[in-house]
Amino acid sequence: MKKYDYLIVGAGLFGSIFAYEATKRGKKCLVIEKRPHIGGNIYTEKIEGINVHKYGAHIFHTSNEEVWNYINQFAEFNNYINSPVAIYKDELYNMPFNMNTFNKLWGVKTPKEAKEKIEEEKSKANITNPKNLEEQAISLVRKNNI
Repeated sequence: MKKYDYLIVGAGLFGSIFAYEATKRGKKCLVIEKRPHIGGNIYTEKIEGINVHKYGAHIFHTSNEEVWNYINQFAEFNNYINSPVAIYKDELYNMPFNMNTFNKLWGVKTPKEAKEKIEEEKSKANITNPKNLEEQAISLVRKNNI
């Protein structure tokens, strides 16, 4: 006689949702989790009335409305869109780099033009031993990035 239909290792997003859905369908689940909490890396704990992300901030994003509605039954998520920017020589640039960034930097309009300009800049820079983050970034750019 079996005690469980499923043994689930880990109570992160997948394990927790799988156990929840299987139980709704009449299955018996045993969930094993080494941490003293559920939620995996998206776990938060309340400290002095503030939700603190124990393992760092996480962003849940999907363009699927059904998935969005489903996940919001468990916790309230806001519709945050991560749009980082960088300031370089008093100008704001999109991160990660995209065609908007390259257009603003060099006036290029196609990926081919951007690749050519990146190669030109790398060649001009001739960096073999980077001395700062800017030089490191320039030295790491590959032809296949765009």
